[in-house]
Amino acid sequence: MLQQQDALRDDLTVARVTFQEITESAIKSALQTPRDIDVNLVHAYLARRALDFLIRFNISPLLWRKLLGYQSAGRVQSAALSLICDREIEIEEFKPQEYWSVEATFNNSKGASLSSNALVRSYLTHFGSKKLNQFSIGSETEAKSIEQIVNASKFNVADAKRSKVNKNPLTPYITSTLQQDAANKLNFSAAYTMKLAQKLYEGIEFSDGVASGLITYMRTDGLHISDEAAKGICSLITERYGVEYAASSPRKFFKKVKNAQEAHEAIRPTDIQRLPSMLIGALDGDSLKLYTLIWARTVACQMEAAKVDQIQPDIGNDDGSISFRAASSTVSFPGFRSVYEDVETKAIRDTETETSGRDELHRILSNLKQGDKLFLGSMELKQHHTHHPPRYSEASFL
Repeated sequence: MLQQQDALRDDLTVARVTFQEITESAIKSALQTPRDIDVNLVHAYLARRALDFLIRFNISPLLWRKLLGYQSAGRVQSAALSLICDREIEIEEFKPQEYWSVEATFNNSKGASLSSNALVRSYLTHFGSKKLNQFSIGSETEAKSIEQIVNASKFNVADAKRSKVNKNPLTPYITSTLQQDAANKLNFSAAYTMKLAQKLYEGIEFSDGVASGLITYMRTDGLHISDEAAKGICSLITERYGVEYAASSPRKFFKKVKNAQEAHEAIRPTDIQRLPSMLIGALDGDSLKLYTLIWARTVACQMEAAKVDQIQPDIGNDDGSISFRAASSTVSFPGFRSVYEDVETKAIRDTETETSGRDELHRILSNLKQGDKLFLGSMELKQHHTHHPPRYSEASFL
């Protein structure tokens, strides 16, 4: 554009220098490898500017005159307001629907209690040889009728399905997912999260006089991590957790949205070897928590999947017309979950849950075999009503 306006000499070459992090090595590397200006990004800017002229500059003055205290109606605010209004209409028009579930406990010949609502909320899955959906039992009368028939039936293990499931780590952070996680896990507002992230990006000066940014650029929709950074992460995983915990090859992540610019890397520490514990005293408490959140997510994304053993026994009557399901799972290999049990992530760890009951249930269900007789212990009929979609919180709106 400057050339079109004759603001530059014809013989002058204009290049762009970009870097993802404020570190000496990143800035030197950027200066050594300048690139041409990306015309597509320039056009994207021009499109945004055109929308501002069409929407913001035309509608905002009208709102200022008609709605006291209203600030603007920009291309972003207007779309966001539309989403909020659409959700409010859904809530106002919503009509709750009643439905019932039937849960039961069974005992085997050894007297061990098997609860069909342990760990995974379970329900009567089949009745009258038909698979039930959420609204199949619509009233208390129907539920009590089923209860009478179930009480008069004899049960055995119809099937004991066993499976192994791999649970992959989440992608590294982009701006929106960092804000969501910080809200859900640290109770930070989106604005406060970005304020802290800006401080981490700008960095600190260490005791040796060297200043360095702690994380890469925090306003990004890109999921990719540089090859060099990914190798460094895998090296840390091998050293800290063992070679079996590192992904067999660096994981690569791509945005599913077609129009994502992905001009910047995902949000990650500039030096993965800089553990959160090394920054105690150098960062305030909230900044350290946010850095820990980013460090853990970055390490986890390059780790092996967690391996989970699942068992789902189907408990049916003699003719197979009635079926309940119990379920249990246990982690056979923690994989990426290990980073969240690391002493380095103690500051962001969720409250520990009791696992002894889960392990005992899994042991009991694992011993069941097809054809084993079971005896009905108790039944519970539960009434439910559907709920309107919730209003957006700051985290869910992001």
